[in-house]
Amino acid sequence: MAGTPVIHIIQEVFPVLDSIKIKLQYLLPKQGLTRLAGWGADKRAATLTHWVIRAFARFYNVDMKEAQNPDLKSYATFNEFFVRPLREGARPVVSGLDMLCLPADGAVSQLGAITGGKLFQAKGHFYSLEALLAGNYLLAEQFKDGQFATVYLAPRDYHRVHMPCDGVLREMIYVPGDLFSVNPLTAANVPNLFARNERVICVFDTEFGPMVQILVGATIVGSIETVWAGCVTPPREGIIKRWTYPAAGEEGAIALEKGQEMGRFKLGSTVINLFAANQVRFMPNLSNGTVTRMGEPFAEALRAPAAAAEPVVAEASVTTEAPAGVATAEPQAPKDY
Repeated sequence: MAGTPVIHIIQEVFPVLDSIKIKLQYLLPKQGLTRLAGWGADKRAATLTHWVIRAFARFYNVDMKEAQNPDLKSYATFNEFFVRPLREGARPVVSGLDMLCLPADGAVSQLGAITGGKLFQAKGHFYSLEALLAGNYLLAEQFKDGQFATVYLAPRDYHRVHMPCDGVLREMIYVPGDLFSVNPLTAANVPNLFARNERVICVFDTEFGPMVQILVGATIVGSIETVWAGCVTPPREGIIKRWTYPAAGEEGAIALEKGQEMGRFKLGSTVINLFAANQVRFMPNLSNGTVTRMGEPFAEALRAPAAAAEPVVAEASVTTEAPAGVATAEPQAPKDY
């Protein structure tokens, strides 16, 4: 066939281009590019800003009909446009006490069981649960043989991240790291991608056990923010930081409801959820590559039968010190952010 040689050429060229893209990931000054992108995305450059926003929206086919404010000229900075809120009702949240909702728009990268302390990344690449959780083996133990889901947010997607279920925030950990791109090509070729990139780990108590939601940074992700703490990164100080928060019912506890916003990316990235063993069952329609929309069905909670009440034995309180190199901070009250 006349077209066959052309097809062969394309098949040969694309792997070479992909190889170049991966090598550039290692060679480019990712931290510098990210700082520059963050600086530019926050600038009020009037006509230039509006031109960049229009070009971005056209190139990525952004659906502005879903936005609370569809007028591209109304956004003073690129970041304002990028984290635009959606109009009321654009993302209905699935009802039902035992139904979890998807936390973000995007596509499923991977999901499934945590086996032998490992999570599947792509193409035979696995990474360690303990490494993902910054070496916190006690936290990792809670998710042994549990479930995980990884959702990739493409540039065109809505970039606010929401709660998949009701939860009370217990801990937030900032982990410095690399800033590799997290697109499917990089995920398939860079080992330990999600355990080596910068990330914000958020630990919640829920009615069906502990749940972790991790916001993973990437190249040109100007910042990662949460509704209770504001901007977590930058600054990028190169040290792990840890914040702890009161339990449910205690003064200052931070409780978030299913579907409520919990964070956002200024330029896109990835969300990873961790669930303890035998606590949830993912929806059968979800698999690698499935398009996700925040609020749609994510998983079903598998609640254990209520156990008979047992006598409560008081224990002496134990105070532990933060490990070396870990910064701690006082709990911060939730705010309208």
